[in-house]
Order: sequence, then structure tokens, then C-alpha cells
Amino acid sequence: MKKNVAFYAFILFSAFFFASCQSTPKKVEVNESKPKSQAASFTAKSDGVMWSDKEGILRSKGAENSADYTIAIEDAGRYQFEIVAKSQKGGSVWFEDYVGNPDDRTYNVTSEIKIDPTDEFTTYSVDGSPLNRGEHPMRLHLKGDLKIKDFSFTKLKDHNPSTEIMEQDMSGDEYVLAWSDEFNEGTMPDTSKWTYDIGNWGWGNGELQYFTENRSENARIEDGNLIIEAHKDDMGYPWTSARLTTRGKVAFLYGKMEFRAKVPPNKGNWAAGWTLGNDYVDEKSWPYCGEIDILESVGYQMDNETGNGTAHASAHCGAYYFKLGNQPTGTIDVENMDEAYHVYAVEWTPEGMTATVDGEEYFTYSDTSSELSWPFDKPQNLILNLTMGGGWGGLEGMDTTVTSQIYTIDYVRVYGKK
Repeated sequence: MKKNVAFYAFILFSAFFFASCQSTPKKVEVNESKPKSQAASFTAKSDGVMWSDKEGILRSKGAENSADYTIAIEDAGRYQFEIVAKSQKGGSVWFEDYVGNPDDRTYNVTSEIKIDPTDEFTTYSVDGSPLNRGEHPMRLHLKGDLKIKDFSFTKLKDHNPSTEIMEQDMSGDEYVLAWSDEFNEGTMPDTSKWTYDIGNWGWGNGELQYFTENRSENARIEDGNLIIEAHKDDMGYPWTSARLTTRGKVAFLYGKMEFRAKVPPNKGNWAAGWTLGNDYVDEKSWPYCGEIDILESVGYQMDNETGNGTAHASAHCGAYYFKLGNQPTGTIDVENMDEAYHVYAVEWTPEGMTATVDGEEYFTYSDTSSELSWPFDKPQNLILNLTMGGGWGGLEGMDTTVTSQIYTIDYVRVYGKK
């Protein structure tokens, strides 16, 4: 789900630079304490000018500027980025991680944060940025005439990979249920099976939503279903939604993974059921950790009257992804995706994988020739989420009349064979 079909991949990873994909940060009280971070070095770009005055205020004038830092992160986790800034005319900032990486990738770990026109220092924050332990070469990007008093990264949650690994034997002829969530008990997702990912850092795609935790408005059990619901203009954010993962609980190695679901219509949404390698820690981990997209659906590809749309399945790895322009994927037309349940599945074995909708095959992948092409001999965590906007969901804009979207999952099941 994270980076999608090859046709859209370049757009998906570049679209977060546009205003429509900017994060809308939550404003908090200004911290008047001594700045937590000082620039180690400055790099001027374009015709801009940047300097630090005697009081430690970082000043940026002109079109685009940047300041380079080496930032030590003590623990792998999800972080809140805060910046104290002001600008008479307004501007924007964003933070880049792993500057100068050998893959020539741009790791935007905050999305673009709009700085409102004001004469007063204001604190802006973005939650959930994934950062690994160690020293990070990072770059603060600035647009417009800005004054930066302070910035910081504060850990919100530790990163905990799954320690329980379920490996399925796929050598037999008969499917045997190994793990499931039928969503038939309680009113909230079972936290012995699921972890919430939180935040609004953009998720590498310039997405608009804030993923919440333990909030029934965004994730709940209702009538034997998991309901993931996105709300517009909620909690001070453009959108809220939920993202559930088995990371930290259980990861899977091989098996038939399926879920029965209904996905929402209307331009702007992006519903997904997918896996991400248990080796994922932060953005540098991808695509080498591997990713399997069991279902992806974007609202602008659906007919709102009939509910007919398109399901996407794909595999992501170091040998095949958007930067190389060779990402393997498959699509299939599906009738009445929003009002009728369909079963989306991937059968994953040591020899390859096959995706189906209601039993009809439409995608296969079987390049096991190298570690780069086949990271799928390592465990993967399941993920269910509904996102709004961003490089793919918002590719054709947002339906401005829509104030909520609902993704309904009847069950999730993992099978082996005997």
C-alpha cells in the first residue's frame, strides 16, 4: 500500500510537494525555553539567504533554503516533530531524513507544514514520523521569509517488531485456518491482535489524515464487522482515520491471507489491506523489507452509482519499485465494491504469490532469484487502513461534498495447508 502501482508511483512519491497534499499541523502552546536544536551547518539553495543570529534564531529569506543537521536518535520509534516559527507573509517547512542516501531517494518524514502569516512565534507539530536508532543526516527545508526559534523530535511510541512468528506449511492440498479475527466480539479492535499506527506525518505519500488510537469514531466493531471510518475536519485536522497492524503482536511467513470487505466510493479515499515486512523500522527500510498489497482501491476509479471499481494487487522489493520503474502489479474490475462484500486474497508460498478476488486470479509474482527480488522469505505484518488524499488517493482531487468514508471488513484470515 505504501507506494503503489508503477503507473502512479512517480506521481505518488512526488505529489507531497504540492499544496493539496500539505499536512495541516496541530498548533500547541509556544515553548519559550532555550532552543533544543541548533544548526550544525547551513546550505543555501536557489537565491535564498539563511543565517543564524546571536540569539540562535534561524532566519530564512527568499525562495527555498535548507539547513543540514546530524541528529542522534536514541530509540527506534514514532516521533512528534515540533517547530517554533513565524513569518509575516507565511511559508512552509519540511524535514528530510537520510540526506545523500545511495538510492537517491527523498525521505520526507514530516510532509510540508504550512506556516501561517503572523508576527508571533507559533509552535506547529506533526505526529508519527518513523525514525530508527542512530545518527541521521537530516535537512530542514524552508520556503519563504521565516524565523525559526526552535525545533525538536520527541518520541511518542517505541518501535516494536513482532516477536511471535507464524510460519505456515503450504505443501499440502487442504486449507487449514491458522489465525483470524472475525470481529464478532466487543466494541473495539482486539489489542491482543492489533496495534494502532498514529499520526499525520504524511506516510510517505503526502496523505491528509491523522491516524488516531483507540478512538471509536475511527475504528470500532459493529454488527460483526471492523469499521474504519474517516472524518473530515475532525479534531483540528483535515481528516482523521485509523490504521491497524499486527506489528508487535504477530507476523506471518507464508500462507493464504484473505479478508472479506466493502470499500468506499468517492474521489479522495484510498482503502487497503496489505502486508509490510517485519524488518521495517523507518523509511530507509522500504522497499527492502518487502510489501504485499492484497487489496488497494482508490475512490476516483469507482463509479459512484454502480459501485463498480478496480482492485489492485502488487509486490514491492529492492529489485522492483517505483524508482526503477518496474514495479509488478495487477488489476481487476470488481462489481459493486462499496455495497457488496468481496473476498480479497493472496496465496504466498516459498515459490511465489498469487492474488485473487472472489477466487479469480489476476496477479502473480515469483522472482525468487535474489535477496533483492525476494525478501518474502521473511515475516510480514498485516495492515488495514483507510487514507485520504495524497499522491494516489488524491490524484484526481477530493470530493468536497463528502464528510466521511467507511471501510468495512467482515473478517481477516490466514490459512496454511495440510
